[in-house]
Amino acid sequence: MKNADLLKIAKTYGNPVYVYDSEKIISQFNRLTNAFKGVKRLRLNYAAKALSNISILRLMNSLGSGLDTVSIQEVQLGLMAGFKPESIIYTPNGVSLEEIEEAAKLGVQINIDNLSVLEQFGSKHPDIPVCIRINPHVMAGGNSNISVGHIDSKFGISIHQIPHLLRIVELTQMNINGIHMHTGSDILDIDVFLYASEILFETAKNFKNLDFIDFGSGFKVPYKEGDIETNVEELGKKLTDKFNTFCKEYGKELTLAFEPGKFLVSEAGYFLAKVNVVKQTTSTVFASVDSGFNHLIRPMLYGANHTIENISNPQGRERYYSVVGYICETDTFGNNRRINEISEGDILCFKNAGAYCFTMASNYNSRFRPSEVLWHDGKALLIRERESFDDLVRNQVDVKNLFTSEKAEIAVK
Repeated sequence: MKNADLLKIAKTYGNPVYVYDSEKIISQFNRLTNAFKGVKRLRLNYAAKALSNISILRLMNSLGSGLDTVSIQEVQLGLMAGFKPESIIYTPNGVSLEEIEEAAKLGVQINIDNLSVLEQFGSKHPDIPVCIRINPHVMAGGNSNISVGHIDSKFGISIHQIPHLLRIVELTQMNINGIHMHTGSDILDIDVFLYASEILFETAKNFKNLDFIDFGSGFKVPYKEGDIETNVEELGKKLTDKFNTFCKEYGKELTLAFEPGKFLVSEAGYFLAKVNVVKQTTSTVFASVDSGFNHLIRPMLYGANHTIENISNPQGRERYYSVVGYICETDTFGNNRRINEISEGDILCFKNAGAYCFTMASNYNSRFRPSEVLWHDGKALLIRERESFDDLVRNQVDVKNLFTSEKAEIAVK
């Protein structure tokens, strides 16, 4: 997208605003598909938690994607967006058995990641096919908060618990049709990924009726100029060879599944915010925008680096700024960033704002969540309206007379 397009969107729909470029999403989907073209049966299940706007889900469905969900609400959104139940995989963590049964009734693929629930579900519903999430005890990911395959992780059934797992399957006679892992996000070293896949292949040999093996995702995308990313083409070649060899040994053509989220939508997203104040202090120059970690929490939560550009003055002299928000706490998007000279009223563009940005937004400080716009075929389409004060108080119950008598008693005393 061009700066002129983004500035027009900010002017038309106000700011802050999230913008998503459908062309980039499509190209990323095709890139990953082509990387694994040597696999006869490939399934890409888009991770809805990355960006769950129903228009984005409809776009993914139109591309032939499946859907990776982690809550019953995401399952319902997927069905509303047109996904068939059989193309949705449901991988919760720490939810009630009742929620899992609710998802099973909707006909989606169930993925279970702990022995207790596996035994309960298998005892009650032995005929419903179940995938098992394995923890391979492989540390991978760009931040400890998004590394989920290590030994201390709450996710998955430990590979050391395989004998117990097999005993549950034998006693319940349940149908295990898939094996799954997810080691973390921002995986750079594909050798780590390939090592974990070997563990998954060994585990899969214990089950005779598999339909698919799910390798999760976690591909790293570049966050700044010159940044490194996962070489999905090299991974595709090496993992395809390993997968096809395993299928021959297994005696059955299985489906290779992935659950990309960030890889598909991160680079397609732009977050636009207006500069309210440029403040010189004894140590730095602050550029304060009309947003905060209530709209984009990743820099504060994960230390995520989002490139920040001044699209109102792209040719201006570069200076150093600390870009901060309006939340009444430390609320920093980037320290000492080299940005074209900023004036009050300028529009700053935060890159890589498609994944885990709007979906993690909140109403902290009683601020409204921003609007979302889809850039498709050269046109800007509003896909979520900016919240209003009515939205903020919609579900609050104002018990108006609750404290009236107390005030009266205090006044009398």
